[in-house]
Amino acid sequence: MSERSRQFIEQLFSESIVPTLCDYIRIPNKSPHFDPDWAEHGHMDRATDLLAAWAREHAVEGMQLEVIRLPGRTPLIFAEIPGASDRTVLLYGHLDKQPEMTGWDEDKGPWKPVLQGDRLYGRGGADDGYALFSSLTAVAALHAEGREHSRCVLLIEACEESGSFDLPAYLEHLQTRIGTPDLVVCLDSECGDYDRLWLTTSLRGNVTGTLEVEVLTEGIHSGNGGGIVPESFRVARQLLERIEDSSDGRIRLRDLHCEIPDASREHARRAANILGEGLFSHYPFAEGVRPEREDPFQAILHQTWEPVLAVTGADGLPAVADAGNVLRPLTRLKLSLRIPPMVDGETAAAALKHTLEKDPPHGARVRFDFDPPARGWAAPPLAEWLCEALEIGSQEWFGEPWAALGVGATIPFMAMLGERFPQAQFLITGVLGPGANAHGPNEFLDLPTAQRVTGCVAEVLAAHYEATRV
Repeated sequence: MSERSRQFIEQLFSESIVPTLCDYIRIPNKSPHFDPDWAEHGHMDRATDLLAAWAREHAVEGMQLEVIRLPGRTPLIFAEIPGASDRTVLLYGHLDKQPEMTGWDEDKGPWKPVLQGDRLYGRGGADDGYALFSSLTAVAALHAEGREHSRCVLLIEACEESGSFDLPAYLEHLQTRIGTPDLVVCLDSECGDYDRLWLTTSLRGNVTGTLEVEVLTEGIHSGNGGGIVPESFRVARQLLERIEDSSDGRIRLRDLHCEIPDASREHARRAANILGEGLFSHYPFAEGVRPEREDPFQAILHQTWEPVLAVTGADGLPAVADAGNVLRPLTRLKLSLRIPPMVDGETAAAALKHTLEKDPPHGARVRFDFDPPARGWAAPPLAEWLCEALEIGSQEWFGEPWAALGVGATIPFMAMLGERFPQAQFLITGVLGPGANAHGPNEFLDLPTAQRVTGCVAEVLAAHYEATRV
């Protein structure tokens, strides 16, 4: 890319994108799971209309944009950009947000945009509000430089943080208009550091559900019942031990593991060499706490290719200040099990339910209800042209070679597309680097990284056209 393109991208971010992102951050457009009355509140429509208006104002020649609202579903922004080739590139992002979360610094907040140096704080800027701006700016940068690209299709959904449950309906609705992409670009992922372009090569799936253990019809005095009535939390602990070895966190069920591909091991080894102990430095460990795996290579594999269980919520437990000497009638736990990329979500959910519910200790009433599982995803082998474009883009925009890394989180859209378009190449990347803290307090967008990623996307779009034109 030329210096002209660099100036074009930096100027557009400074003069237009950052102010619009600030307006976007102010909108509490929480994903439907966190705001069931989203339609009545109108925040999702406000965010959608804001981003669509910016896109129309900065449309490249020939672009057609539509906000589609299927009945009873969250909206979706759909745009088509003609290219010098009819081969299709699909660019994806989302505009719905995670809820507020506590712990924000006093001068910051989820719906309060704060620009400090090169970082824009606020919910949704990095996850994933910037994606529409970055995607369209990459195309516009090519136009400004007179370089060609293939036909581009943009999808910005509003349901990703709730598992993308509305997205299949839109994919069916738009099937003929989308076509068959041979390149998919997604900007909703992570980066190991802010010094190079990072390619995401795999994503874990996720099984969530509620475990309920009931032992009484009402609470009783612990002095009266203790020693006779089984304690519900202890029963829950016994059940969780069937799933997870509490001494090291390893998941016991064989069906929840898979073989790690050699290429993924090599990517993890190189990433570990690049990041070293810095892999752990951005986690807000309490004083004296150490990571589960202290070797960076083993930690990366554990984070990205092994199943991991977390208890993310609880019912039936009073606040400490209100806890009397009472044997509680039940304990209810929300479980989240991250599963490896190649493990089927339905199989994992069924194995979890069977293991937790069979032969409950002391005959306790045990029930595990799971949510629709999210599948993981593993990238196909990289085409030579894409490897070359990644190297050129990373060197030109970051001054360092690109690197690859699996990600422990889930992007449901990738599994959907991987199944629909098995021959497609994938550029999955993002700006969620150390400290960016998506879903947590003080989430921020590192603006120089967003601009550099935009430049790299433009380089890949141009390379795709050159590699696929007839």
